Amino acid sequence: MPTQTSTNLRQLASDVLSHALKAGATDAEAVVYEGDEFSALVRLGQVETLKESGSRAVGLRVFIGQRTASTSSSDFSSESIARLVEGAITLAKITSEDPFAGLPEPEEFGKIEEDQHLYFDDVNEMPPAERIEIARRTEAAAMAYDSRIQNSGGGDFDTSTSHKILMNSRGFTGEYRRSYCGFSAAPIAHDEKGNMQRNYWFSNSRTVKKLENPEEIGQEAARRTLKRLGARQVKTQKAPVVFSPEIARSIIGNIFDAANGDAIYRNASFFSGMLGEQVAGENITVIDDGTIIHDGIGGFGTRPFDGEGLPTRRTVLVERGVLKNYVSNTYTARKLNMKSTGNASRGLAGNPGIGAGNFFLEAGTLTPQQIIGDIPNGLYVTETMGFGVNLVTGDYSQGASGLWIENGELAYPVEEITIAGNLKDMYKNIVAIGSDLVFRGASAAPTIRIEGMTIAGA
Repeated sequence: MPTQTSTNLRQLASDVLSHALKAGATDAEAVVYEGDEFSALVRLGQVETLKESGSRAVGLRVFIGQRTASTSSSDFSSESIARLVEGAITLAKITSEDPFAGLPEPEEFGKIEEDQHLYFDDVNEMPPAERIEIARRTEAAAMAYDSRIQNSGGGDFDTSTSHKILMNSRGFTGEYRRSYCGFSAAPIAHDEKGNMQRNYWFSNSRTVKKLENPEEIGQEAARRTLKRLGARQVKTQKAPVVFSPEIARSIIGNIFDAANGDAIYRNASFFSGMLGEQVAGENITVIDDGTIIHDGIGGFGTRPFDGEGLPTRRTVLVERGVLKNYVSNTYTARKLNMKSTGNASRGLAGNPGIGAGNFFLEAGTLTPQQIIGDIPNGLYVTETMGFGVNLVTGDYSQGASGLWIENGELAYPVEEITIAGNLKDMYKNIVAIGSDLVFRGASAAPTIRIEGMTIAGA
């Protein structure tokens, strides 16, 4: 870790805090962020866009008693810092008092001390020409896979690194660095009638060493695209629906949103008042864990402390179908007369929100083939469109496309259909869970099968 940079950023955070306290704040919290990003897009073999950028900024949250305000700036000059502090203090003086406002109690602060392996130097060490070449190879492999693929949305390669420091007037100082790299291809296929379909596939990691083979990723993108050619509609009916891992992730993600302490205290969730109640089938266990390390690499949602300086932890939201915990930050926990679950998330300005760590549905034992194998007629969903989830009532309705299942086999592609149900029923009607749990982001779910959903088509 570049010690000089760390020292400078820590000194900046310390200076901002001392300025705020001298200016009249009873408590204060500073966040300093520094990051670099690289992005290359290759389309039909040619570099179409190339971006490299660096950013840094400081955010300040001040408290005057139970009044609070926040400001941020990307200018680190002493004049700008003085304006930052003055602006926050001025705003705090004119805001209303909030009995639940305030930093966490000193004994709650903490961080995971062990190395979580969130940062790898090799992300920045790879020459730009090599990154562009990986994007080019991925796209080329997709294009060469089948003669029906004659166009492309491109192949890309992205990297980013970030360095974050959080410091407050109650004695907490924490910092961490994170790295990311990834690439993808998005081929476009044409059928004999001239209809077009597109899809994509990708590989990503915190380190270049763990990226997959570009040719294999390109070929998988091609396969996923070709599977969509010749899509038809199906008749409106009730049938089993199998969700691919990419879509199951969003279905299960609604559990986090429904258990969000902010939605709970506003009584805007169908999980309100449901702690200790059966909200899903006994085969359902859903976990949020900000501490996961896979194969010596920190998860995409792993970090040593949350947005308020509380240590991240493992929280079981649903255990064998029973709702065990709401997720909260300090503010919502106080409103609910509970303790924070270490899920505070914050940008540079504004009050902390509530964010997930690594959020997932525990895997089952079945292969996707076994889940599909005994379905005479049903739908395998590979894409959903629109935003059709009502967290107050649980109503779920989304446009979808995928593959029709006939006699336990994926038979033909379908599109222009809508799937509908209610999450309260859907979570109780998950009759099969796959063994194919893979983290390609901070949240993950295996293949799942839900009975009794309505499929609206022709």
